[in-house]
Amino acid sequence: MKLKTVCLLSVSLYAMLSAMNAFTQDENTNGGVTSLRGNVDLSTQKQPEELKMVPKDRESFARDYLHQPPLIPHQTRDYKINTHNNKCLSCHSWDNYRASGATKISMTHFETRDGKQLSDISPRRYFCTQCHVTQADAKPIVENEFQPIKKLDH
Repeated sequence: MKLKTVCLLSVSLYAMLSAMNAFTQDENTNGGVTSLRGNVDLSTQKQPEELKMVPKDRESFARDYLHQPPLIPHQTRDYKINTHNNKCLSCHSWDNYRASGATKISMTHFETRDGKQLSDISPRRYFCTQCHVTQADAKPIVENEFQPIKKLDH
């Protein structure tokens, strides 16, 4: 009986130590996964990248695919967009676009998910920067092999 207990305790202790060793290894490595942070441990703080220079009001970049949201061709860093205020609408709303010379908001922004027309912007389209981003000449973080559909046909 004593021998069985000693053997059982030995096997249990070995299994527990092996599991602890495996846990410690996983905790100190990225498990072979490389992310946009590079091969850097998650507990390591990296310096933030410098903000990209946004060219002053210029022509928008061409769109590469159907229904691609247009990029914003001007600075938006201090624009407030929250549930009470949307700075974009001061120029791009249907009431203001002519006076400001801005692009007016697309009709699709006045539709519900079910296609029902609204008299004001749909709540799901109110937060502009969830789809539209400020354009900048920024170096890609990862290689981009995307090709517009026309290029794939050749």
